[in-house]
Amino acid sequence: MTIDEMRRTLQRRLKKNRFAHSIGVANTAVKLAKCFGVDETKAYVAGLLHDCARQYENDELPAQALVRGIKIGEVERAIPLLLHAYIGAKMIKEIYGVDDAQIAQAIYRHTVGAPDMTPLDKIIYFADMIEPNRNYPGVEKLRALAETAELDEILLTALSESIIFVVQKNSLIHPDTVAARNYLLLNR
Repeated sequence: MTIDEMRRTLQRRLKKNRFAHSIGVANTAVKLAKCFGVDETKAYVAGLLHDCARQYENDELPAQALVRGIKIGEVERAIPLLLHAYIGAKMIKEIYGVDDAQIAQAIYRHTVGAPDMTPLDKIIYFADMIEPNRNYPGVEKLRALAETAELDEILLTALSESIIFVVQKNSLIHPDTVAARNYLLLNR
């Protein structure tokens, strides 16, 4: 499937605002890829398809995960929305014909992160936070950071901000997010 075909297929499957977000992430990922020497096509495709499983409602995600053999942990059971990343990593091959382990991994990790993230993983995680349609307190600070900081520093700040946001909501923090942040700190 060509990128144009992927875009059209995704547009049919997602709500209008989710599709606009996906385009924003794809374009932001390309800008970041240029800055950090990452394959721009992979960044675009991963950004475009990162939320492809958001075509499903939250209550449908556990069944979709089980169909695909995806293990559902305690945190995912409590917050099924997190499953969209894991499901999306499988859907890119099923629906969009993308058979690329790096792109699949970046999609898999875009929501909660992971230790030892690749540059592409980091770019998709961060692009999802700062794309132009995002509007929340502190987003401009994160966008400015993308202009001046190294990729690991950007990711460390993004993970820290994510943890603070989740704590303020009195919600569960995924262990992979903590592990990703700790990995960066331990390997500075």
